[in-house]
Amino acid sequence: MAKPLDGIRVLDLSHVIAGPLASFYLAQLGAEVIKVEPPLAGEVLRSMKNGADTETPTGFAALNAGKQSLALDIRTRQGADLLRALAASADVFIENFRPGVVARHGLDYASIKAIKPDIVYCSISGFGQQGDWSQRGAYDHVVQAMTGMMMMSGEGDDAPPLKVGFPVIDVAVGMLGALSIVSALHRRLREGVGQYIDASMVQASLMLMYTNTCAYLNDGTPTRRVGNRGYTGSPAADTYRCADGWLAVAANTPEQFRKLTAAIGAESLCGDARALDLEAFNLPNGFVVPNDREYVVGQLREAFSTRSAAHLEELLSQAGVPAAKVRKLEEFLDEADATGCVNLPDHRFHQDGRELRTHGLGFAFAQDGGPTPAGAPAVGEGGHAVLARAGMDEQAIAELERAGILRTKTRAAAPSLS
Repeated sequence: MAKPLDGIRVLDLSHVIAGPLASFYLAQLGAEVIKVEPPLAGEVLRSMKNGADTETPTGFAALNAGKQSLALDIRTRQGADLLRALAASADVFIENFRPGVVARHGLDYASIKAIKPDIVYCSISGFGQQGDWSQRGAYDHVVQAMTGMMMMSGEGDDAPPLKVGFPVIDVAVGMLGALSIVSALHRRLREGVGQYIDASMVQASLMLMYTNTCAYLNDGTPTRRVGNRGYTGSPAADTYRCADGWLAVAANTPEQFRKLTAAIGAESLCGDARALDLEAFNLPNGFVVPNDREYVVGQLREAFSTRSAAHLEELLSQAGVPAAKVRKLEEFLDEADATGCVNLPDHRFHQDGRELRTHGLGFAFAQDGGPTPAGAPAVGEGGHAVLARAGMDEQAIAELERAGILRTKTRAAAPSLS
């Protein structure tokens, strides 16, 4: 079955998470992705092996499945010339070096556009291509600190900053990069024109905090550290300790609040003027507004403390009140496997004699041909075929290899999954 991006060719010079995640989306949607990386050891994420003797550790493989590796030294004149020649047949060009680096080698947008006028060219950086901070180095937690994300996590103004526990901005800019590329390809199909895309971690961070950003820009509303409380401000949209763990609950509306208090034996709060704005509470629409938040929270804490989070999750969910016992990631994944409680895609890639398992791309198509079965390439795996298709003869390839400019390796045929 055809995949959405069949026939699209991508030259991907990116490394680590953000850029490779963008091109991973494209590869899984059917594009031919040629990963360009240094010939000696490949890109830096290959080094995160956790003791395993492999060029494709799990972290690298998960982001680069379905791609080919062109192990090419673009810092040399011959390497850069070769990449420009390949760009003539490419549809997309991705890079995530610090602004200005690729221009030194004649691989910037202007240079590639001169070769392929309708190229879709995506630059991913920390702070964007312009501005005084564009040359600064950027890592996920540094951008979380700079943009205020760390000061939105945690409890209280005096608490230390707290980062999100995974590289959320790297992932977000990779998703946004893929979205922008697919949008530009659609426009190119319609109008015949290419596009330059400036995607940055700062922009991705602000999109993750979009409602808060807009609230400040338009109304001057400052951010608050709300800890584990929900967005609406209801005292029953919070996370409470129970007898067997923690429960996150979102009883935002009066109807949900009534159901929650009935489940935990705290119904008296629904008529308590000290606890709630009863006029607002008895309106047909709206959220729960506390008069004395600490009093309400104290009553709820006491009621939750003697009850089972697991039991309340089931009871409240059946009653239409969003609730979940707090789990570790591994606990959720094991439960989903064991019970089928959530219908998750189960994608398997062939990788070094084993299967690499993922839960897909975050969405599922009814018609897309299924996951691309090929795993991530070893350094240079697939590069020989890329150059041969481009018309380079065996002697020229061998000369580049002898000079250390190129490293190739033949991709082994993938076994059947059936």
